Amino acid sequence: MNDFILKAQDLSDSFVSGEEDNGGSLLSNKNINNEINGNWLSSSSNSIHEARLKAKAKRRLRKNSSRDSGRGDSLSDNGDAVRGTAVAPTSPKSKLLDRKSRLGKGRGLPKKGGAGGKGVWGRSGEVYGPEEVDEKDPNYDEAQENCVYETVAPPLEEKDFEKTVSPIVQEYFEHGDTNEVAELLAELNLGPMRSEVPSLAVSLALEAKASHRELTSRLLADLCGSVLSRSDMESSFDKLLRELPDLVLDTPGAPQLVGQFIARAVSDQILSKSYIESYKGRVGCQYTRAALDRAAVLLKMTMGGLRIDNQWGAGGGQRPVMQLVKEMNLLLKEYILSGDIKEAERCLRDLEVPHFHHEFVYEAIVMVLESKGDKTFKMVLQLLKALSASSSITVDQMRRGYERVYMDIAEINIDVPRAYFILEQFVDQSFNTGVIDVKIRDLCPCRGRKRFVSEGDGGVVKLESY
Repeated sequence: MNDFILKAQDLSDSFVSGEEDNGGSLLSNKNINNEINGNWLSSSSNSIHEARLKAKAKRRLRKNSSRDSGRGDSLSDNGDAVRGTAVAPTSPKSKLLDRKSRLGKGRGLPKKGGAGGKGVWGRSGEVYGPEEVDEKDPNYDEAQENCVYETVAPPLEEKDFEKTVSPIVQEYFEHGDTNEVAELLAELNLGPMRSEVPSLAVSLALEAKASHRELTSRLLADLCGSVLSRSDMESSFDKLLRELPDLVLDTPGAPQLVGQFIARAVSDQILSKSYIESYKGRVGCQYTRAALDRAAVLLKMTMGGLRIDNQWGAGGGQRPVMQLVKEMNLLLKEYILSGDIKEAERCLRDLEVPHFHHEFVYEAIVMVLESKGDKTFKMVLQLLKALSASSSITVDQMRRGYERVYMDIAEINIDVPRAYFILEQFVDQSFNTGVIDVKIRDLCPCRGRKRFVSEGDGGVVKLESY
């Protein structure tokens, strides 16, 4: 009761006096704060309330803190939160990926000028010079100053020889560059397997075309001296003669082909002239004897003017056009005499000029136009039908051959007056047998027909229009 009287007296004094100085204001605030919900608080309860406010403010600051938290919320001396510049909180992931300083110091540049980090050996574009040897290094060895380090390839083993050299020879059959083969073989440490290169090349050429055999002979001539020695060549051909019984199983004509290789090697001065004579009297194998006899005969024929350097012939793309045309004409004449379609097809394939088969079609049709009688007409038609059915001559080459005849028929007609008439008949028969299609048939030119009834003939109908 006494406390209530004192409290009322204090309140009445403060209102009556009307003092509004700072001291009176603090006293009034203090008295008002001591009463919450109509209950008077003691000094201990007031201190607990202040501690809770401080803890709540700290928790709010920790939650919204960032790298620039010094410019954000802070606590005043009495624990009240002071509001500053609002800073958007950053995500934890961005903090982990950020490589800049967490203290807010520096200019924000990467560490070590960009030369640091995992898997980095220096700045980008930095060139390291030769490192000087430290003579005070405990591992320093004076003998290492004059050392020369070179890359040494191990000798090629026998089991890896064929697997390594065969692709080189097969690729040479495609490009025909002997210098590239010499460079590739020089990079290999052939060692004792050096003498096996000619025998492997000849073995692969026996199963290939005539043009590939010519390339093989040129390859052996270019490799002798630079990569291979003459003794390597002789030992390699000795091995071929010993292996002839096995080679005959895959290539029945191997003895004659090996004999031609030996004769060509002697002509190119790869083998000595006494190489064949060294086998006289000590040959027991019939295949070896046949190969040596073939070589001896070819070398004797050189005295009569035969050129061994052209015995294999040149590849289709390397021969002159006039020579190819002459060989195709001879092929057609031989076929007209023999009538062997398979032999003609084989000879055409041996020319190795599939891009030039339109010339064969052109020469065949011109031969029909210039011939007399029906024999050449029928035989050429059968030949073209067989070559078209076996795809020896493609549709494009067949079309080009017929079109060339269509373009030159006006000139041919000067020498052969019935050329238009024969050509129309041949084109119709070619279409009926399936050699050409309807488009090529419709392109066939025709000469302007004469009138069937002439004024000077008295109305008599002519039997022939040409």
